[in-house]
Amino acid sequence: MRSEPAVTGVVTGVVPPVCTPLTDERELDVPSLERLCGFLLDAGVTGLFVGGSTGELAYHPDEVRLRALAVVRGVAAGAVPVLAGAVDLSTDRVIAQARAAEAAGADAVVATVPFYSPTHPAEMLDHFTAVSRALSVPLWAYDIPANVQRKLPAEVTAQLAGSGAIAGLKDSSGDLDALRTVLDLTAAGGARARGFSVLTGSEVMADIALALGADGVVPGLGNVDPHGYVALYEAARRGDTKEAARQQERLRALFALVRVGDPARIGGYASAIGAFKEALARRGVIAHATTPRPMGPLSAAERAEVADHLRTAGLL
Repeated sequence: MRSEPAVTGVVTGVVPPVCTPLTDERELDVPSLERLCGFLLDAGVTGLFVGGSTGELAYHPDEVRLRALAVVRGVAAGAVPVLAGAVDLSTDRVIAQARAAEAAGADAVVATVPFYSPTHPAEMLDHFTAVSRALSVPLWAYDIPANVQRKLPAEVTAQLAGSGAIAGLKDSSGDLDALRTVLDLTAAGGARARGFSVLTGSEVMADIALALGADGVVPGLGNVDPHGYVALYEAARRGDTKEAARQQERLRALFALVRVGDPARIGGYASAIGAFKEALARRGVIAHATTPRPMGPLSAAERAEVADHLRTAGLL
């Protein structure tokens, strides 16, 4: 039996892309994931996004992704919507992932365009329309060009929003001008009035995106400091731009922890995920900072540097 709420109307607030805690043997650490969800909910987040980039979606087999979704859904217990990622090489493969997520209890699905093979804007329209028609829960578009090699054009987003194919946008492009264009086009076309939501995935420009009119934030760093992002969002919502900017500057400084990894040894993504998990372990939220293969682990010195960032931010 599904519990409410399903995702209807505008989604607002802070919706962290939940990390996927692993044991030392790289199996899903269910108790740690449950604690993490409780930690986020206690901080006042308004939704949970399972299977995003921060959740290592591309690294885990289907059974792990679906089990993690079931755990998060169980902890949320209908108190907040649970969104699930669907990312794959083709429309049919995304549909299969999306349907599995819906069957596992997702309140909405968040999908990218197919990656690896370049996708034309006309094909993007067909892709999201087909995925939407295959689902009975809302579909969100996930704009993350760094990972799928193509920017989702604002005009395509507006057309999809206008037709009702997508219920929202998670914008991780870092392109504020394009974000402004999406907000303008969807407002002019009436989609915003009908409940189309726009969330920014930027940890470091959240205050600006909210000032432009974004409805909320999907910050990977929100796993580590959800209270900070909730405070930022609430300040922005009440029009206190100075307090929002103050919170953003503190979070920008904390975000430097993603760069502790030596680029001569591990990639930037491994450094960021490793740092998030190390920070959560240091805060006592999860038991292990294990990352999936082939991500290289942080060194002892790099883990100590993560702790220094937490101390500076007042989180230890």
